[in-house]
Amino acid sequence: MEIILKEDVIGLGYKNDIVNVKSGYGRNYLIPTGKAVIASESAKKVLAETLRQQAVKLAKIKAEAQAVADKLAGVALTIATKVSNSGSIYGSVNSLQIADELAKLGFDIDRKKIVVKDVKTVGDYVAVVKLHKEVSAEVPFTVIAEGAPVVEAAPAAEEAAPAAEEAPAAEAEAPAAE
Repeated sequence: MEIILKEDVIGLGYKNDIVNVKSGYGRNYLIPTGKAVIASESAKKVLAETLRQQAVKLAKIKAEAQAVADKLAGVALTIATKVSNSGSIYGSVNSLQIADELAKLGFDIDRKKIVVKDVKTVGDYVAVVKLHKEVSAEVPFTVIAEGAPVVEAAPAAEEAAPAAEEAPAAEAEAPAAE
């Protein structure tokens, strides 16, 4: 059965896509809930005209999604959860927790647009945020134990720099001692 989607359906397609589905799925779920219409010849003509009229609007929406993706490029999250002694998490970290952390930083992103692999241990992971059908952003996040000290990356780099400066000085003294 060929249908035209009226809104984004995860795992099936995006708004205004013409997709083939099993007739029971189309007739019993998609069409009654208003997520799709049957793709008749007249409906396809209406869709083509609508797409022509909305081409400029779609470009603007894509540009906004790209702007949000550019802002997300510099974001790294730290999520504190309860952890057992072996380092495994009680429960798991999911898209809801990532959406909450992004909301704290001022990003209003629906949790359904965030794709996360199974996160059940402490460590570094990457979540993919699908902002538009052609625009997605990767957000790195670190899962730490609740109550553990947060390690800053900048101080570690500053401590490494003096050690690097001392090493050439020691090498310069070694040939003089011979």
